[in-house]
Amino acid sequence: MVEAVLIDLFSLPANLQNNLQDLLCNMLGTTEECSSITAPLVYVMCSQTEQGERNDEQQLLPALTDFQALKKSLEVVRALTTAAALYTIKQRLDEKDLSTIKIILPAFRRDLMKAYIAQLFTAVYQFEFEDLEMVSDWNNLLIAEPQPEGQALSTQDIELITSEIQMYLQNLPSLKGELTILKASLIPDGIFLHGFTTRTGGISYIPTLSSCNLFSSSKRRDPQAVVKENLRRLANAAGFNLETFHRVKVDHGNAVCIMGKTEPDSYDGIVTNQKGITIAAPGADCIPVLFADPVRKVCGAAHSGWKGTLLGVSMATVNAMISAYGCNVKDILVVLGPSVGPCCYKLPQESAREFHRIDPKCVRLFDSESPYIDLRRATRILLETGGILPENIQDDSVTDQNQNVTLCTACNPDKFFSHFRDGTNFGTQIGFISIKE
Repeated sequence: MVEAVLIDLFSLPANLQNNLQDLLCNMLGTTEECSSITAPLVYVMCSQTEQGERNDEQQLLPALTDFQALKKSLEVVRALTTAAALYTIKQRLDEKDLSTIKIILPAFRRDLMKAYIAQLFTAVYQFEFEDLEMVSDWNNLLIAEPQPEGQALSTQDIELITSEIQMYLQNLPSLKGELTILKASLIPDGIFLHGFTTRTGGISYIPTLSSCNLFSSSKRRDPQAVVKENLRRLANAAGFNLETFHRVKVDHGNAVCIMGKTEPDSYDGIVTNQKGITIAAPGADCIPVLFADPVRKVCGAAHSGWKGTLLGVSMATVNAMISAYGCNVKDILVVLGPSVGPCCYKLPQESAREFHRIDPKCVRLFDSESPYIDLRRATRILLETGGILPENIQDDSVTDQNQNVTLCTACNPDKFFSHFRDGTNFGTQIGFISIKE
């Protein structure tokens, strides 16, 4: 059922827009009958001149103001570009948690609109399209060089749309303060560039994703275009090259990618000895783990959730550094990044037993239905069992709480995203590392 209606008049000259009154009112009346709510929200998307001229909704579409049910739910959105108008409307939809939208538009704009939607929205949203019929009196009018209906957009068209979106997003202000990067005292700055991100300094505006969300999926409302802009801002702040940035392909397993060799379809660990290559692992309760060997000049990153922890993803990453690059296990430094602490994290009894086998101290209230789990302690024990020296593991929750790297993500909503705390539409931070050139 339709929750909102978007009427695309962006390509029509202003002097024609008032001529659509009767047609639009008929369409909106039909739409209201099919809507899941009494009066669906209606957004009219129009172009704005460089001088910033704009008309209010009564001047633009006076007939719509007589459509009583829509008086309080009609908004005219004027912008210089389609990207700007659509992004503004997306914000309105997200504020009200709406996801089913009907778009009424000229037929020649359909493919173009789908290209914008593909970059600015995710699979969370559902769209249906209805053509805005062109009357015969307009046949001789030039309307912004329309794309013939049914003709696919060219690669150049897609590139222009991408560029327009990127330029718009780059000019948006940062939210929730400046972009902040946490650094570990254990990793030598002279050899490695590294850090752990927080939630500030990006452009993501949805409360649970705001603001420096660094992951997009079909289940969340942040599109790839926004995540890419957040990542671009991070790269500029941290000083790494976005063109040589590689992030693990999470599968909650223990597979490891060795840069330069065949890339697995999915992997939770990654290692390299190539200078200037930035590798990263995400975390939103799961532990982003960074590895550095200052002797052999090798680094690694791993995503360690509860499944990956039990499967030994951290030691799998260490072993990859040893086998691929000849590292000595006693030279490898390991840092556990921001992650959910034993103060907050619970698992069902069956999973908790696996952690209890590693060390009973990894589980609190073991006899309860959902015991508290210490992922970090389990990770440290498995690393030390594998040969990593205890003094070469930085876990600030144990060694030095003043360093503020291994903070609990669930306990610190102002600093970090948390799946455990925020639910399905959660944001993601990362740990990243590279060898300086």
